[in-house]
Amino acid sequence: MKLKITHILLVLVLLNTSITYAATSMNTPYNDSLNNVNKAELVTIQERIQEIKNIDKSDLTSTEKKALRHEVKNYKKKANELNKGVYLSVGAIIIIILLLILIL
Repeated sequence: MKLKITHILLVLVLLNTSITYAATSMNTPYNDSLNNVNKAELVTIQERIQEIKNIDKSDLTSTEKKALRHEVKNYKKKANELNKGVYLSVGAIIIIILLLILIL
């Protein structure tokens, strides 16, 4: 019984820290492995996306709005290609922890 409670508390602590880490890491891009060219390109992409967000879209036609959405989508794809990293979902972390508990 004592062992089960210890395992449950360990799982809760690990989940809490992993969720906190994931929440903080999602807000800041992972730029450690980027070289200067990729960093500059990423900055220009972020600036362009911010410009698009600041545009008054009430005056635009539906085709212009669609073109802007398509442009933002392409920029986000390109930024994700530049920003390579490993992300684990909460479900994957839970499965890993459960497997570790079963093995140990």
